[in-house]
Amino acid sequence: MGYASLRACVDDLERHGHLIRIDAPVSAQLEIAEIQRRVFAAGGPALYFSRVQGSAFPMLGNVFGTLPRAHFVFRDAIESVRRLVELKVDPSRGWKKPLRYWSAPWMALTMLPTRVAASRAPVLARQTTISRLPQLVCWPDDGGAFITLPQVYSEDPDSQGPMHANLGMYRIQLSGGCYEQDREIGLHYQIHRGIGVHHTAALRRGERLKVNVFVGGPPAMTLAAVMPLPEGLTELLFAGALGGRRIRLCKPGNDRSALSIHADADFCIQGYVETGHTLPEGPFGDHFGYYSLAHEFPVLTVERVFHREDAIWPFTVVGRPPQEDTSFGALIHELTGPVIPTVVHGVRAVNAVDAAGVHPLLLAIGSERYTPFAEVQRPEELLTQANAILGQGQMSLAKYLLIACDSNDATLDIHDVGSFFRHVLERFDPRRDLHFQTQTTIDTLDYSGGAMNQGSKLVIAARGKVQRALPTSLPAGLRLPDGFSEPSVCLPGVLALRGPEYRRDESGYDDSIRRFCAQLDTSHPINAFPLVVICDDAEFCARTLDNFVWVTFTRSNPAVDVDGIAAVTRHKHWGCAGSVVIDARRKPWHAPPLVEDPKVTARVDELARRGGPLYGII
Repeated sequence: MGYASLRACVDDLERHGHLIRIDAPVSAQLEIAEIQRRVFAAGGPALYFSRVQGSAFPMLGNVFGTLPRAHFVFRDAIESVRRLVELKVDPSRGWKKPLRYWSAPWMALTMLPTRVAASRAPVLARQTTISRLPQLVCWPDDGGAFITLPQVYSEDPDSQGPMHANLGMYRIQLSGGCYEQDREIGLHYQIHRGIGVHHTAALRRGERLKVNVFVGGPPAMTLAAVMPLPEGLTELLFAGALGGRRIRLCKPGNDRSALSIHADADFCIQGYVETGHTLPEGPFGDHFGYYSLAHEFPVLTVERVFHREDAIWPFTVVGRPPQEDTSFGALIHELTGPVIPTVVHGVRAVNAVDAAGVHPLLLAIGSERYTPFAEVQRPEELLTQANAILGQGQMSLAKYLLIACDSNDATLDIHDVGSFFRHVLERFDPRRDLHFQTQTTIDTLDYSGGAMNQGSKLVIAARGKVQRALPTSLPAGLRLPDGFSEPSVCLPGVLALRGPEYRRDESGYDDSIRRFCAQLDTSHPINAFPLVVICDDAEFCARTLDNFVWVTFTRSNPAVDVDGIAAVTRHKHWGCAGSVVIDARRKPWHAPPLVEDPKVTARVDELARRGGPLYGII
């Protein structure tokens, strides 16, 4: 039941035709990453690279590249984990359907981690150095090599032990920058992450924070590291349940003062974060589709690097969605989606839209129970639910939240993004249903606010009957103000326009969007489109749904970049009688988008030719 090691997973995937071995020598400098991206895009198999130039360790990628393969990897326990989630949602199911939940007590036992002696821990078999590890560089302007599937383990300095541990997937920079080779590596963690609680406690105590970075091991640990679990429920418990076996922990030399190590990991980097020691970390191509730039982050001082005899280095590639982490997100939603109504009452479902970089755009379906007798239906309870959503863990990093009422359309699906937009745009009232939060926190990787972690939020709530028909083609006689061109329909009711290049005046502000709105009134035919997006390339924005959500919601900061035709502020509430206009142009402070190296692309093309290891796959 489950895998005892990553090697067992590799053998199982290969035996069932889910993995291919690439024995040609390949470089971890850009080449392996581009191979993985292209195989993922083709829906291809997991990839085992046996000959990585400059490293003695094989690399493994694309294990979670498709949702069916992720289901295959966790097939022994995923149904049992679903049942545990169902019991959390409604404990009464246990006695209502005892046959379905009879295994729950046994599952609970497998969740508890166990101790083993150092002599029984495969991960402690060998030692190496940071520079001898695979040096994966994914994008041309990355600041160095990074671990892209790290499992970063820490314990609460105030309550030590594995039951007070945090396991998170935080970015680890292995080389480049100002780091002392083989002695220092970068530890990048963002706001609302569990390790921050531990680091805060260590700073308060004036102590170093001990940190171990695991790489590899049973795949359940990798998934556990990205699970949005509540405080107090350690990821080790979840990994035990999902992996179908207790997580084995050890201490090197059986040193009781040492931080616990995952005995079955492939690698463990053992170290500590010194109080007050930071260095620039990055740049790094991230899941927004841009580079996150270099910023000061904590430094992990490396003490030792352990590895198994048969160690495998797993990796993924981060970039503009969809990427492999899209499958992670889909699997997480399957497992945790049913819990949402128990956390935020009245909310039926929430979707962090992957194509928009996850946090920039949330879609939600809620309910209205306040005044069902009211003749005029307007968002009421939906606004309470929206505030609750924006107060929950990582959902609090959302920038745009669109929330609709379940009673207006029983078939509404948060995963059908195009239909959801249509539903909202048909019903919302832009004079009333736009609700801003200003001067607040957004995702660390989101540069639309102009400063790290700083930006704004916009809730768009929709309830009631259809208010307008949404156009699907350009109206006759559409004339635009000077400087605006290329009108392109993205979705029903959504129009993209090419605007002038963003230029700041002496006040530090570009007022071209304000002037655009001021030149139009409510009689202009553009108002048939309730949403207008001003961007740098309207044809690109309108070409696909993914392009629309990526451009619109990663390149705008609501409080600054949302304007409208016939706008008015009344009692400090902003709204507009005509189209809502979003400025999604590139701004000078935005991070650059990710672009592949054409020379690397040409090398990968050679591997895909007849007779090459990737022939017929990409």
